[in-house]
Amino acid sequence: QVQLVESGGGLVQPGGSLRLSCVASGLTFSSYFMSWYRQAPGKERELVASINAEGVPTNYADSVKGRFTISRDNAKNTLYLQMNSLKPEDTAVYYCRARYFTKDVWGKGTPLTVSS
Repeated sequence: QVQLVESGGGLVQPGGSLRLSCVASGLTFSSYFMSWYRQAPGKERELVASINAEGVPTNYADSVKGRFTISRDNAKNTLYLQMNSLKPEDTAVYYCRARYFTKDVWGKGTPLTVSS
Protein backbone atom coordinates (compact mmCIF):
# COMPACT_ATOMS: atom_id res chain seq x y z
CA GLN A 1 0.00 0.00 0.00
CA VAL A 2 1.42 3.33 -1.09
CA GLN A 3 1.43 5.77 1.78
CA LEU A 4 2.89 9.11 2.84
CA VAL A 5 2.69 9.98 6.53
CA GLU A 6 3.58 13.46 7.71
CA SER A 7 4.54 14.33 11.27
CA GLY A 8 6.16 17.09 13.29
CA GLY A 9 3.48 19.74 13.21
CA GLY A 10 2.15 21.46 16.30
CA LEU A 11 2.04 24.80 18.07
CA VAL A 12 5.10 27.06 17.95
CA GLN A 13 5.71 30.68 18.85
CA PRO A 14 6.60 33.27 16.22
CA GLY A 15 10.30 33.19 15.51
CA GLY A 16 10.54 29.55 16.45
CA SER A 17 11.68 26.54 14.46
CA LEU A 18 10.22 23.16 13.63
CA ARG A 19 11.06 20.24 11.37
CA LEU A 20 8.40 18.31 9.50
CA SER A 21 8.93 14.76 8.31
CA CYS A 22 7.17 12.68 5.68
CA VAL A 23 7.78 8.93 5.66
CA ALA A 24 7.00 7.06 2.46
CA SER A 25 6.09 3.41 2.13
CA GLY A 26 4.97 1.15 -0.71
CA LEU A 27 6.92 3.06 -3.36
CA THR A 28 10.48 3.43 -4.60
CA PHE A 29 11.08 6.67 -2.74
CA SER A 30 14.43 7.43 -4.36
CA SER A 31 12.75 7.70 -7.78
CA TYR A 32 10.11 10.20 -6.79
CA PHE A 33 10.04 13.96 -7.11
CA MET A 34 8.89 15.24 -3.72
CA SER A 35 7.17 18.40 -2.59
CA TRP A 36 5.71 20.11 0.45
CA TYR A 37 2.44 21.99 0.10
CA ARG A 38 0.37 23.87 2.63
CA GLN A 39 -3.20 25.01 2.96
CA ALA A 40 -4.17 27.78 5.33
CA PRO A 41 -7.75 28.16 6.57
CA GLY A 42 -9.91 29.63 3.84
CA LYS A 43 -7.13 29.57 1.27
CA GLU A 44 -6.10 27.35 -1.61
CA ARG A 45 -3.37 24.79 -1.25
CA GLU A 46 0.00 26.21 -2.30
CA LEU A 47 3.41 24.81 -3.13
CA VAL A 48 6.01 25.43 -0.45
CA ALA A 49 9.10 23.65 -1.78
CA SER A 50 10.19 20.83 -4.07
CA ILE A 51 13.18 18.54 -4.33
CA ASN A 52 14.23 16.19 -7.09
CA ALA A 53 15.04 12.50 -6.74
CA GLU A 54 18.76 13.24 -6.36
CA GLY A 55 18.16 15.54 -3.42
CA VAL A 56 18.55 18.90 -5.12
CA PRO A 57 15.93 21.50 -4.14
CA THR A 58 14.25 22.81 -7.27
CA ASN A 59 12.14 25.67 -5.98
CA TYR A 60 10.79 27.46 -2.93
CA ALA A 61 7.79 29.72 -2.55
CA ASP A 62 8.90 33.34 -2.28
CA SER A 63 7.24 33.56 1.12
CA VAL A 64 9.54 30.89 2.62
CA LYS A 65 12.85 31.52 0.83
CA GLY A 66 15.70 31.89 3.28
CA ARG A 67 13.61 30.45 6.14
CA PHE A 68 12.62 26.93 5.04
CA THR A 69 14.85 24.14 3.78
CA ILE A 70 13.64 21.00 2.04
CA SER A 71 15.73 17.85 2.15
CA ARG A 72 15.40 14.09 1.83
CA ASP A 73 17.06 10.92 3.04
CA ASN A 74 16.51 8.25 0.42
CA ALA A 75 17.96 5.57 2.70
CA LYS A 76 15.22 6.33 5.23
CA ASN A 77 12.44 6.97 2.69
CA THR A 78 11.91 10.31 4.40
CA LEU A 79 11.31 13.88 3.25
CA TYR A 80 11.98 16.82 5.59
CA LEU A 81 11.07 20.47 5.84
CA GLN A 82 13.15 22.52 8.24
CA MET A 83 11.26 25.69 9.11
CA ASN A 84 12.99 28.60 10.86
CA SER A 85 11.87 32.12 11.78
CA LEU A 86 8.27 31.00 11.71
CA LYS A 87 5.54 33.59 11.26
CA PRO A 88 1.82 33.50 12.05
CA GLU A 89 1.14 33.44 8.31
CA ASP A 90 2.89 30.06 8.13
CA THR A 91 -0.06 28.58 9.99
CA ALA A 92 -1.52 25.85 7.77
CA VAL A 93 -1.87 22.15 7.24
CA TYR A 94 1.31 20.89 5.58
CA TYR A 95 1.15 18.06 3.05
CA CYS A 96 3.81 16.08 1.28
CA ARG A 97 3.39 14.91 -2.29
CA ALA A 98 5.24 12.27 -4.31
CA ARG A 99 5.27 12.23 -8.11
CA TYR A 100 6.80 9.83 -10.63
CA PHE A 101 5.49 10.00 -14.19
CA THR A 102 1.73 9.35 -13.84
CA LYS A 103 1.97 8.33 -10.18
CA ASP A 104 0.85 11.04 -7.81
CA VAL A 105 0.50 10.43 -4.06
CA TRP A 106 -0.49 12.81 -1.26
CA GLY A 107 -0.21 12.49 2.48
CA LYS A 108 -3.01 13.44 4.84
CA GLY A 109 -1.19 16.41 6.28
CA THR A 110 0.14 17.66 9.58
CA PRO A 111 -1.13 20.92 11.11
CA LEU A 112 1.10 23.78 12.14
CA THR A 113 -0.01 26.74 14.21
CA VAL A 114 2.30 29.69 14.74
CA SER A 115 0.97 31.80 17.58
CA SER A 116 2.01 33.41 20.81
